[in-house]
Amino acid sequence: MITVLNLNPITKLTREKFVQLCQANPELQLERNPQRELIIMSPVVGESGQKEANLIVDISLWNRKTQLGIVFSSSTIFSLPGGGDRSPDVAWVSLEKWENLTQQERESFPPICPDFVIELRSKSDRLSPLQAKMREYLESGLLLGWLINPQQKQVEIYRQNQEVEIVTMPIILSGENILPGLNVMLDY
Repeated sequence: MITVLNLNPITKLTREKFVQLCQANPELQLERNPQRELIIMSPVVGESGQKEANLIVDISLWNRKTQLGIVFSSSTIFSLPGGGDRSPDVAWVSLEKWENLTQQERESFPPICPDFVIELRSKSDRLSPLQAKMREYLESGLLLGWLINPQQKQVEIYRQNQEVEIVTMPIILSGENILPGLNVMLDY
């Protein structure tokens, strides 16, 4: 479940204030959308956490073989160019993009958009906010993204300058030319 708080009547939630808020409340999973609203996400339940972990392992194993980039968990917040501060369930950044960041940027919320993300819809998530989040990633420079929707047994595939493609599970998804050689079986 996601709760969105509009704090604009009492304070302007800048990126700097958001970072301070996250540091003061490390037990909370927080995001900030481009409208500077605070997003509070509830903890992941067992089944969703297991699926998310498997996806991280799939991407990490592929990445260990190719050494083309860096894999991140859902605990990582990215400061997107469009103004939001988001934490995808799984993220991958090319090595070149990562190495262009300063050490200070790497040790904070990286000021980049991942090249690839996965968002996994849990039973308590509404679909439309996740779709908006995927569009936000695209507008920020995302190259490839998967929105996995186990409830409808579908995956929405997001690509730069293309319509969203919806496929039905079970399916083997490809990393295409963004994550070459990656194939992930989804059968939930």
